[in-house]
Formats: sequence, structure tokens, C-alpha cells
Amino acid sequence: MRLHIDRTNGARAGARVRNVFFAKLMVSTAAALLFSLPQAAFQPAAAQEKTARVGTVAFDIPAQSLASALNAFGRQSGLQVSLAAATSRGVTSRAVKGSYTPEQALAALLEGTEARHSITPEGTAIVTPKHISPLVTGSVEDGSTTLQQVTVEGESNGQGGVGKVNITAKDLERKNPSNLQDVFREEPSVKVGSSLPMSQKVYVNGIEETNLAVSIDGSRQNNKVFHHNATTLIDPALLKAVSVDEGVAPADAGPGALGGAIAYETKDARDLLDGDGFGGFVNSSYNSNGGVFGTGVSAYGLHQGFEYLGYLNFSRGGEFSDANGDKVLGTRSNFLSGLGKVAYEFESGDRIEISHEGIKDNAPRPFRANMRHTDGSKPGEPVVRDYSLDRNNTVLTYTDETPEGWWDPRLVLAYGTTDVGTTVYLPPGSVPEKYPIEGMTSTFNGKFENRFHVGIGTVTAGVDFYSDRAELDDLFDPAVEKAQNVGAYVQARLEPFDRARLSFGGRADQQWFTGTGGQEFDNAGLSGNISGEYDILEDFLTAKAGYSHVWSGIPLAENFIMNPNWVYLPEPEPATADNYTVGLEAKYNGFSLEGTIFRTDMENVRSARYRTAYTPRHVESEGFSIAAGYEWNESFVRVKYVNTDSLIDGQPADSDTGTYLTTPVGEIITIAAAHTFSDYGVTIGGDVEFALKYDKLPAAPVGEPAYKPFKAYQVFNAYLEYKPPSHKNLTLRADVKNIFNEVYADRATYGQEFGVVDPLYQPGRSFLVSLRATF
Repeated sequence: MRLHIDRTNGARAGARVRNVFFAKLMVSTAAALLFSLPQAAFQPAAAQEKTARVGTVAFDIPAQSLASALNAFGRQSGLQVSLAAATSRGVTSRAVKGSYTPEQALAALLEGTEARHSITPEGTAIVTPKHISPLVTGSVEDGSTTLQQVTVEGESNGQGGVGKVNITAKDLERKNPSNLQDVFREEPSVKVGSSLPMSQKVYVNGIEETNLAVSIDGSRQNNKVFHHNATTLIDPALLKAVSVDEGVAPADAGPGALGGAIAYETKDARDLLDGDGFGGFVNSSYNSNGGVFGTGVSAYGLHQGFEYLGYLNFSRGGEFSDANGDKVLGTRSNFLSGLGKVAYEFESGDRIEISHEGIKDNAPRPFRANMRHTDGSKPGEPVVRDYSLDRNNTVLTYTDETPEGWWDPRLVLAYGTTDVGTTVYLPPGSVPEKYPIEGMTSTFNGKFENRFHVGIGTVTAGVDFYSDRAELDDLFDPAVEKAQNVGAYVQARLEPFDRARLSFGGRADQQWFTGTGGQEFDNAGLSGNISGEYDILEDFLTAKAGYSHVWSGIPLAENFIMNPNWVYLPEPEPATADNYTVGLEAKYNGFSLEGTIFRTDMENVRSARYRTAYTPRHVESEGFSIAAGYEWNESFVRVKYVNTDSLIDGQPADSDTGTYLTTPVGEIITIAAAHTFSDYGVTIGGDVEFALKYDKLPAAPVGEPAYKPFKAYQVFNAYLEYKPPSHKNLTLRADVKNIFNEVYADRATYGQEFGVVDPLYQPGRSFLVSLRATF
């Protein structure tokens, strides 16, 4: 079975003049890759044999992402599935278990989603958004001619890997996240340090996010500003979905994917409306710990191809208290975030979208914003100082919503900035005693790619570029580093035969790096990846494996430690990485069990300090994970365990040496569960995280106290949500976080192993109430 995605909008179907020259260029780029495929792979999907089973069929499809669920539906029913592209983004299906006709099973699977379906006499199940008529017998309901179906493997940029974490719109709604820790709190392989959003950093299998290809709405992020700050501060209220490639990432995830990729996707108007019209929502929340009020307001609409969405969210409140009852200075809430999108889809199906997303944080923070206090403070330093963090991301995207044949293009042009401003305090008696300082990063980046749809999958070929800049505006030592890169890539996602799914590809990159003194270094390199799944026992046991070699060029240094007098010796070498993963997954009657072994090996990754421009490091992260779960109707329970060890130059990592590289993690266990009483509109759920004691630490430098083991902790959270059956536009919710008032710092929080550092503890017991009204 192969999942087909049909982007047809019948009213817009028809022939269009295409850029023949560029299409031929893209075809030639992929020709070598496609040459070895069987001839049947080049036949249109619609021309391949279709079979439809009659009567009832035994189905066992757990709740999961819609694209994955329809893959399973197709295999179990014998039908081919045509899925409108926009339908699958951030959507989770219902679980289906039992004997049903294909029609009954598909209806049950799609219940509660914004999708409709039909099954043609030829044996194709067609799934489209509700605002687009379903296709029947080669035509749409309004009589328009349908276009040829196209085969695609999924919608996220990083789709196709075997170490994939997908957090869907339904997951985000259930978690009701207030920061990135909440977004990833059920994923022990993804840790987020610090209790303060403006200093939270994300680690995937222990690897810091600046060694991953991170994007927001397809725009590459370049946010390495200050080691005491967050790397990518984002408001989760704006998010529709998040995907993470752990380790092995595809070539089209972008350059710099040394340890994988993270793709954030924000909300669209067409995800919130069934068809032409307008709407909006208001959500308000209150957190008892700190007296924090948050309010978000949104308006959106669709009208004859025109789309718009505006969303503004703010949070204000006092400092929170830890579980000891102590106020944590510098933790006042003062956030303002926003999202604006305007798009137009022409009658031809060509769609252009312009979006702008940003977040501002401006408040007193701990002097070093990723720790509470250190005994190493210098004379004259206050306990807190003012910080301002301002990140913006503007993206222009072109897509064709009704592709024909081998023409399925995507163009992205984006510009992003991150500014961090604070105050430098000099020793008493200095002139001046203090002065403002600002670090600024920027990126202009883009790509053009085309997906070639063949009978057994897709091949994506494209080119991308970035022009990154890091600048420090300092009274005494202003400095600038720059890097430009041009890359070309091909990634195939194929189902070469029944029960097998294969993803492989590669990219070539050329980078130009300019140092603070104008030194120039030019480098070029190749990257490649291959991963696959094979159903050893169909619909029961699947084997997975993947490998990637990544070339990443020379990374920019952090702004706040840049030195205009740097001498780049030894001459910087491009960073490279090798990633490995292998695992097994079993599913039966709603139960699932999965085990994975992983390893990331990075060479020549840059460790910079004010006095040294470039110190090459060898970083290793390895471990294994086990996950089990059971899903029924709208309910689930999941248990996950991850054991991760990180080494730097052969020695156990610590959180200081590992700045911008890695952090100690150890053993993490998460348990999550939720149950919905559909008749009453009530959902109850919660999650637990156990972090076991971790003592694999390096020896402390001579003359300093021995490093302390990371303490074990257990934290429990729970929630109750009510959607009145008579007022489905309202959602009332109550959360209790850190129910048993545990005194702890998240495992990825800086400085816990050092006796001279007081880490940022998590908030003590907190009660949250929220209300959401949609109109």
C-alpha cells in the first residue's frame, strides 16, 4: 500500500503553463537517483492497479498522526488513500479497532478531525478538508475535472526518518503548554533546561539545539547570542505542530543537522476554519504561583482564496516561588508575542503566504539568566539586571496546491533576527562603572525545491542558502563574524515493495566564513543519509535503522564572547557528525512497545571562549530508549525511558564545558495518560517525570571542589478539562503542576554539578486555570 496525497481543489483544476526550463533542471538533478528504480515506479499512481475489499475487515489502528494512520488503513483495507496535503498537518486520528467495512473504519478514524472522505469504485479512499469537496469517480461534486493523484510520504520537512518525534496540534491542545518545557515534557529524549523561558535551551539525545537544523515555518534559525539566554525562545501558544528528527535527519531538513533537526510550525487560518468565513478566539489563564495572567486574542478568515490570521498573546505577573517557598528573583513574567499571516491562493492553485512571528521578553532577570546565583560573581555585580530579548521571523512561502505530474514546487525566503540587550557592570572605581551591551544575530535564508511524485514514493530535489551574521555592539570590543552557505540536495522517500519504507538522500554544501578580523575560510563538503523500516510481521513487528554523515561548515561563535583580536589558530576545520540508530517496534490491539539504540559522534565542533576563537571538540552522545503504551478510543497511557551519556574529548560532559555542545542527561522516565468521557465533554490526564541520580561526571579542575552528582527527582502534573456539550466553543481547564511540591531543577538546567552555583529550581506547586472561547 502507498499513501497518496492529492492537493486537488476541483474548482481550480486545469492546465497551466509551467517553467519548463527549471522543471527540466530539477529532473536532471534527480535523474541519477531515479535511474535505478523499477520502471513501474514511473507510472502515474492513478494508472496502477486498485483493489477494494468488500465486507468487513479486521482493523487495528492506534491513534497517531493522520498520515501514519491512513498508511495503516490502506495496508489493512487494501485501498489506496488519496490525502489532500493541507488535511494532514498537525492532525491526530482516532483509534480504530475491530471488524468494520472500509467505509465504517475510515469514518471512525476521521471522527473529530476537520476532514471528509469518499471511496471510489476503483478502490481509492479520498480524504480532503471539509471546505473542499471530496473526489468521486474521477470528478468532484461540482463537476470539475480532477487532477492526477500524486504520491507523497508526508508533510513535515523532516519526514522520512526513523527517529521521529511528532507533536501534533491535538497534543499541544492537550498539554496546554506555557513554555518549551511543557511542549516536550512527555518526551524524555528531548530535554529543556531552566525554569525561566528566556534561558531555556533544548537538547535532543543530549545534543544542544545549535547543533541541529532548527526552523520556524521553514525558516532557518541563527540564534546563538548569549550562553546565559535561550537559543530559540518561542511562544507555544502560536504553535500548530513540532517535529524532531533525533540524530538521523533527511537532506531537505537543511544544513547544519549535526545531531538532527527541529521544525516548529505555527497556526494557519485554514486549520481553524472549514471554509470561507471568519472566526476568532480568546484564551485567558491565571497561574497562582507568581500571580501570572496571560491573554491571547486571535482573528482569522478565508474568502475566495484570500487568507488572514492575526494573533497577539501577552503574559504579566510576579516572581514565582520554588518548592521551598522561596521567591526566585528575576522570574517575573513580561512576555509579548504575536503572529500575522496573509496568504492568497490563485485560481491556478498557486499559493503565496507572508508570515511574521515574534516574541519579546523585557524584565529583570538573574544576573546570569540561566542560574540563580554563583559564588564566582565579580565585585559590583547586582543579583539581577535588566534584559531584553527580541526575536523575529519573517517568511515568504510559495507552493502549488494543485500540482500536476512532476511539478510540485516550494519556495521559501526568510529573514530572522535575535537581539539580546543587557548591562555590563565593571568593578567599583572603573570609568564607566556600567554600560549597555547588545548582541545581534541575523539570517537571510531560503530554498527552492520540487517533489517528483513516482509510483513508489517521492523524490525531493532542491537548492538552499543562508547568509548569517553575528554582531556584538560593545563599548570596548565590538566584533562581527559572518557565514554564507549554498547547498544542493536530493532526498528520496520510497516504498519500494510491500512492508518496506526507505528514505535516503544527500547534500553538497559550500561555505564562506569570515572571522572578526576579516579572516576568510572557504570549505565544501558532502552529507548523506539512509534510513528505513521493514515490517517483519505485517501490522505487528517493524524493524528500523538509520545512518547519516553530516558536514556542517564552521559555526558562528556566540556574540557575547566574540573578540575583535581573535587569531583563528589552529585554522578552523568544518564540523562533521555521524549518527546511528536501530530499533524494533511492535503493535497489537492498541498496545505498542518500542526499543531504540542511538549514537551521535561529532568531530571538530567549535568551542569558543573570549581568549580563544576556536577549540575543536569531539562530542559523543549514546544511549538507548524503551517506550510502551496502550490506546483506546480517545484515551491513552504511555511510558518512556531514555538512558543518555555524553562525552567531550573522551571525558564525561559537564554543563559548562558542554556550552553549545551537550549536557549530562542520564536516565529519564516519563509516564503520561489521559481519558475522555465523550458524553460529558470531560477529559482528565496527567504526566510524571522521574530523573534518576546521575554521577558520570568528570574530575573537577585542580584546586576546585569535586563535582556533585545530579540529584534524582520525581514531579507529578495533572489536569481536568471541560468542553460543555451544549457550548462546544468553550473550553474550561484546571492544571496542577508539581503536585507534591518537589524541590528540583530540570536535569538539563545549567550548573547543578558545581558547588559554586545555585541552579534555577522549577516552580513549586502551581495551580493554573484557563478559559478559551471560540467564535
